[in-house]
Amino acid sequence: MRIVFAGTPEPALPSLQRLLDSARHDVVAVVTRPDAPVGRSRTPQRSPVGALADAAGVPVLTPQKASEPAFLDALRDLAPDCCPVVAYGNLLRREALDVPRHGWVNLHFSLLPAWRGAAPVQAAVRAGDEITGASTFLLEEGMDTGPVFGTVTEEIGRHDTSGTLLERLATSGAALLEHTLDGLEDGELVPVPQPADGVSYAPKVTVDDARVPWDHPAPAVDRLVRSVTPAPGAWTTFRDARLKLGPVLTTGEAGLDPGAIRVERTRVLVGTATATVALGDVQPGGKRPMPAVDWARGVRPEAGERFA
Repeated sequence: MRIVFAGTPEPALPSLQRLLDSARHDVVAVVTRPDAPVGRSRTPQRSPVGALADAAGVPVLTPQKASEPAFLDALRDLAPDCCPVVAYGNLLRREALDVPRHGWVNLHFSLLPAWRGAAPVQAAVRAGDEITGASTFLLEEGMDTGPVFGTVTEEIGRHDTSGTLLERLATSGAALLEHTLDGLEDGELVPVPQPADGVSYAPKVTVDDARVPWDHPAPAVDRLVRSVTPAPGAWTTFRDARLKLGPVLTTGEAGLDPGAIRVERTRVLVGTATATVALGDVQPGGKRPMPAVDWARGVRPEAGERFA
C-alpha cells in the first residue's frame, strides 16, 4: 500500500522504521509537527519522526494544522491508500480523514476503550493497572472512539515507569500496526466497535500533576512518581526550592508524618499518609541527578524540616 505516516515523538519511531523496512508497503511521505525550538539557543529542531524520515529520504510535511488547504491538497496529490498514525499530536478533521481509501489507522497505547486520550501509559501506571497494551483502530473525529482492528497486551511490572513501559509498547505496537496494515491490504480485517462499558480517560499530564502528594498513601505516591518518570518528572519542594524525584521504594515502615524527612546512613526516608518511602535519585534545580543520601549530606535537613 501507499502510506503516509503521521507521528512526532520517539515512541513513534519503531512503527515508522518497521514500515520503512516493509516489503509490502511504500512510505511515500511523513506528516509530523513543525520544527520546534530546543535548548537555551532555541534552535529549531526536527521532530524525531521527521529526522528519521529525512535520513530515509522520505518527504516530510509539517503543517501547523492538518486542516490547512495546502496540506490537504498535498495529501490528495500523494493519493495514499492508508495513513497510519502514532502520537502525531495534531487534530485531524473530516476533510483529512476522508482522503485515504482505508482511512487513518491509529496506534494507541492502551486497551481501548480504557484510557482514551493523550497520556494512556501514565494513567495506567498511576492507577495501578496490572495489564495494559496497545490497540489499532480506525480514526474518527471523536477522542479515540473508532472501531478497533487489533490489540496486544503487556504486563505492568512492579517497578515499571511510564518510560520503560512505553518503550516496550512502542516495539510491540509497531508489530501490531504492520500486521493491521497487512490485513487491510489483504481484505481480511474488519474493525469491531468499542464496547460502551469500560471507558476511561487519560488527559495530558501537566507539571502540576507531577507534584508529589505526601498526604496520600505510600503505594499511591510510588505509582504517581513512576507514572511521570521520565516526563514531566515528579517533584516536591524543600526550603522553597523545587526538587525533582526519581522512583521511590515503599518500605512498609511507619513513624513519619506526611512529608517529614529522616536521613539515615544509607537512605533518606519520607513520610506519607501510611508508611514511609525511601528516595532514589533526586535532582536539585540546575544540577544533575544524584543519590538522595548525597543530596542530604549537602543540605543537612534539620529536625522538623519536611517536603511540601
